[in-house]
Amino acid sequence: MIIFAHMKELIFATNNKHKLMEVSEMLKSVINIQSLSEAGLSGDIPETADTLEGNALQKAQWVYERTGKDCFADDTGLEVEALDGRPGVYSARYAGEHCSFDDNINKMLDEMEGKTNRRACFRTVICLIEGGKPRYFEGRVDGVILTERYGKEGFGYDPIFMPDRFAVSFAEMPLEVKNHISHRGRAVAKLVDYLKRL
Repeated sequence: MIIFAHMKELIFATNNKHKLMEVSEMLKSVINIQSLSEAGLSGDIPETADTLEGNALQKAQWVYERTGKDCFADDTGLEVEALDGRPGVYSARYAGEHCSFDDNINKMLDEMEGKTNRRACFRTVICLIEGGKPRYFEGRVDGVILTERYGKEGFGYDPIFMPDRFAVSFAEMPLEVKNHISHRGRAVAKLVDYLKRL
């Protein structure tokens, strides 16, 4: 494993263990990732903005204000053409507050029943706060909403999203393949490129 000379530590502002595992894997040769619990933080991080950029900034600022340490946060939205871009920024709570991944998938499958246009995209925005200043990195992947669940890997909408140029859902892919081509993977790759240049 290559360790870069400038390697330092960043707090990742998420309570999502799946997301923490994915991103830590992608950044392991570049920088040490601290979870919120490792940074001594607990509680719900606010997500009340109406854009992905706004939510990512809000979450990162929440951590920075409490620790004074460099950190980053991300927000991801599934944008479906036939639903006029919904659920978008509300993807995590599409089926209501405190809903499960399954609840969200069920609602999506119900709303998409009978629709011929199944085009959709996942978009991730990362906000890095470095020395108090925000910097943004975006990743996007296009694909289609499937008519039923496929696969057991991943999380969120992964079982019903099939990216372009693939014949399987995100939930059927090994993590290293998904990380290479996913919206989050592409945003993290831009973050990695930036960190390598420091």
